[in-house]
Amino acid sequence: MKANVWHGKNDVRIEQVPDPRILNPRDAIVRITSTAICGSDLHLYDGYMPSMEAGDILGHEFMGEVVDVGAAVHNLSIGDRIVVPFTIACGQCFSCEHQHHSVCENSNPNAWMAEKMWGHAPAGMFGYSHLTGGYAGGQAEYARVPYADCGPLKIEDGLDDDKVLFLSDVLPTGYMAAENCNIQPGDVVAIWGCGPVGQFAIQSAYLLGAERVIAIDRFPERLQMASEWSRAEVLNYEEVDITEALREMTGDHGPDACIDAAGMEAHGTGFLATYERIRQMLRPAFDRAQVLRDVLRACRNGGTISVPGVYVGLVDKLPVGSLMNRSLTIRTGQTHVQRYLKPLLEHIRRGDFDPGRLITHRLPLDDAPRAYRMFRDKEDACIKVVLKPWLH
Repeated sequence: MKANVWHGKNDVRIEQVPDPRILNPRDAIVRITSTAICGSDLHLYDGYMPSMEAGDILGHEFMGEVVDVGAAVHNLSIGDRIVVPFTIACGQCFSCEHQHHSVCENSNPNAWMAEKMWGHAPAGMFGYSHLTGGYAGGQAEYARVPYADCGPLKIEDGLDDDKVLFLSDVLPTGYMAAENCNIQPGDVVAIWGCGPVGQFAIQSAYLLGAERVIAIDRFPERLQMASEWSRAEVLNYEEVDITEALREMTGDHGPDACIDAAGMEAHGTGFLATYERIRQMLRPAFDRAQVLRDVLRACRNGGTISVPGVYVGLVDKLPVGSLMNRSLTIRTGQTHVQRYLKPLLEHIRRGDFDPGRLITHRLPLDDAPRAYRMFRDKEDACIKVVLKPWLH
């Protein structure tokens, strides 16, 4: 089969690789009909995620048609259309029983590796380095889905791929980011980053009761989408001092909650932003904490910080004093996708979300290397790319 294969920093290639096969009775094989490039894929593309190996197949946002199932999979049949969560969960461990699927205790075969870096291991994830299991990803014609009796969501009512594909990651990620804010009626929420996760976080914040949402970015097409589609008030951080602007917009209090939807490759202005870019290029550090510093400064006393943006290792110059002295709460995590699949599917059916409007580019899988460059460099107003493995 064809797959998008990682070979090093800024080097991905479409290659012929062996077809996946059933390895465990709880496996399924999926013929992929749609697969997306996620913002966190760029951390792999840019070489900032440790434990990547040449030959790894990328991609963790995908869906398709079941073509084979293991003997223990009774919830799926050949021919079913399914959305596959990017987090792989067994459904039986302590974490899964508490709906904390992204920290499943059984699905990461390289838990020992992650424990050395992070203390405890997260769940396995598709196409996202050997720290998270070394699983082949979904930017391919076919994929093996472990624990298929737990994770995938069957799509039975004819909704097309564009409507439901993002249930695999960015829609539940944006929703969980907003849910982590403990939004109360009348709250003001500020969101850094107007990419796909940021757009869904804005919409989710309104759905959960926020009165105002203020979105922060620098790219005109993303700010326009945040304003016109997601209905946020918008700020360009290259044009205003964000902390001062937020104080002015909130009667000097600051937002009730702040969401970092940017993560480890966040941009910013000033000395610290330049300092971190240099350190990241030279590799003493993997992460840039510009947005984390911004949200800690901007959030009101007693407010909540939500961090869906991906971070890998250690960060520098973080104002922990502000966090402690001002009674701030931080909530983070990879998304517990399985928890949200059915509720969010109902929101899509009711029209609360129209995920297909996020897509700016639909391309054949063969164009993946070009699509990665275009998405990384924000060319052609690119916000979200969906790859079609069978489109030629």
